[in-house]
Amino acid sequence: MKKLGLILLMVGVSLVAAEQKVDGEKVFEKVCASCHIKMITKEETKKIFDTVKAPPMVEVSNQLKNNIKIVDDIDDDIHRAVVIAFIKDYVIYPHMDKAMCEAMALEKFDLMPSLKGKLSEEELNAVSAWVYDFYVGKKF
Repeated sequence: MKKLGLILLMVGVSLVAAEQKVDGEKVFEKVCASCHIKMITKEETKKIFDTVKAPPMVEVSNQLKNNIKIVDDIDDDIHRAVVIAFIKDYVIYPHMDKAMCEAMALEKFDLMPSLKGKLSEEELNAVSAWVYDFYVGKKF
C-alpha cells in the first residue's frame, strides 16, 4: 500500500509540473476534438448521433470517474491521480478489456486508435489532467 501511495504521489508531482508547461485544453483541441465533442448534452447528441465520430468527452470523463474506483471512500486526490493514469495508459494502449463505454457506444465507435507517438509526455499529462478537471461537476 505504501508503494501505491508513493507511485501516486510521483504521478501527481509529474502531472503538476506538466500542467504548468502545456495547456491540456489546447492539446484536446489539437488532437482529440477532431473526434470527440468537447461539450454537448445527451439530447443534442441524440439529434446528431449518426454523424458523431466518438463519444462526447463530457461522457467519457464522467464514465471514467464513475467506473474507476479503488475503494468506496477514496480520497479525491488519489482518485484523480488514478483516473489520470488510466487515461494516459488508454490513450496510448487502448484495448477492449479496458473500455468503459456503454455497449452501444463501443458497438458504434469501436476502440479509439492509439495515439502512441503522437503526443509528447507533457501533452499526454496535460490533456489527461484536463479531461478529469474540466468536467468536474458537468453532466452529459
